[in-house]
Amino acid sequence: MSKGGQRFGVVTIFFFFFFFFFFLVIVILPILTCAVHGFPHGGGSVLEETRGRRMIISATATATATGRKQKQLPKQQAQEGGTRCNVFQGSWVYDSSYPMYDTTTACPFIRKEFDCLKFGRPDRDYLRYRWQPSACTLPRFNAKDFLNRMRGKRIMYIGDSLSLNNWQSLVCLLYAGVPNSNITRPRQSNATMTTFTFEDYGVSVIIFHSLHLVDIQRESIGRVMKLDSIKDGALWKTMDVLVFNTWLWWPVKGPRQQWDYIQEGEKVSEDMDRMEAFHKAMMTWAKWVDAEVDVASTRVFFQGISPSHYK
Repeated sequence: MSKGGQRFGVVTIFFFFFFFFFFLVIVILPILTCAVHGFPHGGGSVLEETRGRRMIISATATATATGRKQKQLPKQQAQEGGTRCNVFQGSWVYDSSYPMYDTTTACPFIRKEFDCLKFGRPDRDYLRYRWQPSACTLPRFNAKDFLNRMRGKRIMYIGDSLSLNNWQSLVCLLYAGVPNSNITRPRQSNATMTTFTFEDYGVSVIIFHSLHLVDIQRESIGRVMKLDSIKDGALWKTMDVLVFNTWLWWPVKGPRQQWDYIQEGEKVSEDMDRMEAFHKAMMTWAKWVDAEVDVASTRVFFQGISPSHYK
């Protein structure tokens, strides 16, 4: 194998390990908990969560469910000692019944670079681990049950390639579980937004490509990133579940940089400290969630900062 092929294989293997953990703990577990327990009542503002921190790692806006009553887990699974289980505290355990689907046969639309098996990785033990919370037992992911609990809802991932990975993985999990379901999918992916709809359940799983979350607009001087503007939010806030991520493109410089100027208020600059810019953009995002998202109908997740999976 060439050095380039070896390097790509190492990157692919690293990414799969990282993505498997990141997707299950950060994305599937919160949404599954949401679907099982219903959207919890109350919750503080996202802005309150971010104040007092020099760098935003994660934030969650809680909400209440509307429509039909959500089915509850058995008490021994949902609670332990009278308190609700924290699904984020636990460990990885080996489970020979995993994986849940074979990417080479059960999911025809996963991108090639995200398929470790397709590139010839010989071992498969890394696929046979599941997350086990310390204080309760999670049910095995069931696509039909998930779709029934989320019936009529729209789930949108908003961010960079990590959001794309998570979106594709959830679509594959659902597709593998209901392969004969009536599915509407685009023949060609839109550069900004792509939607898969499971028509029998009225559930849509959507990816919205937004590397920085805040706006980048073409003006006479070039591409201007506006740290205090989120115009795409007009669409986002109509969703039932929002899963955001950003960071990996903030430090990027040179030809791959996605903007030419950066603007805050009326001040336009060629550049600024990237951590400061990231913080300002995240404060804009948090204020937008507090002001614009209807917490009576929408659940919001923000994925924590993650390592790069490309070289």
